[in-house]
Amino acid sequence: MEGQSDLNVPAALQTLGYGVIWSTGGFNPGLSSRFGRLLASTSHMVIASGVVNIWKGAPADVAAGFADLEARYPGRFLLGLGVSHGPLVEEYTKPHMHMVEYLDALDSTEPGVPKDCRVLAALGPRMLELAAERSAGAHPYFVPVEHTARAREVMGRGPLLAPEVTVVLESNPQRARELARKFTTGYLTTLPNYVNNFRRLGYDDDDLVDGGSDRLVDAVVAWGDAGAVAQRVGEHHDAGADHVCVQVVTEGEGFPLEEYRELAAVLGDPQTA
Repeated sequence: MEGQSDLNVPAALQTLGYGVIWSTGGFNPGLSSRFGRLLASTSHMVIASGVVNIWKGAPADVAAGFADLEARYPGRFLLGLGVSHGPLVEEYTKPHMHMVEYLDALDSTEPGVPKDCRVLAALGPRMLELAAERSAGAHPYFVPVEHTARAREVMGRGPLLAPEVTVVLESNPQRARELARKFTTGYLTTLPNYVNNFRRLGYDDDDLVDGGSDRLVDAVVAWGDAGAVAQRVGEHHDAGADHVCVQVVTEGEGFPLEEYRELAAVLGDPQTA
């Protein structure tokens, strides 16, 4: 959500009925710069960080930033945390243990970040278990429906499960997959945690090259008209999701507000953007 209309988009999404915005962005000691602007431009939406890289934000700084936002916008900021990927982080070792230590630090800091105010970007079983034990739940990214079902099985009932669903509003299969692969290629080429996750789900080498096989692309990207997207969102709910983050991908620049407006009309009670 960048650009000149940055402050107008959140208010428009709120008007459309969306209840949560998952936003990327740095988490500096002041924190307020990014997430504070989004909170200030809405009246009741939850703003969630999707997600803060724990290798780049010191726990004390993150806790201080959270406390600042919580004081000004009580109950409206959800802290999403993730271990990122090896190619993006120097000295990327023992990410699971690093997350455990990071959560320990958040718990011991005063003021800290309460368990129910944070979620983890979790893909594999160990991180999903940690998300269920040490946070409000999990926010898996770049995942098909079968991962949602598996995540719910691992986490059990109760913890929040909020997968992301990528959307291409295009009904022509060839064109839709072409657009989808512009999105999937980078993830499958450079970010090994996603590749490993697909392997755990039964995808093989042929599925993981050239932006993904049709099978993989169709599983991870909901393409078609708004009704087809609503069906995919429903499948994630049926598989155990409590909340679905819808991310629209288009060819154009700028935030695709019109596409979100189209989806809002069919999602019934749209939850997130």
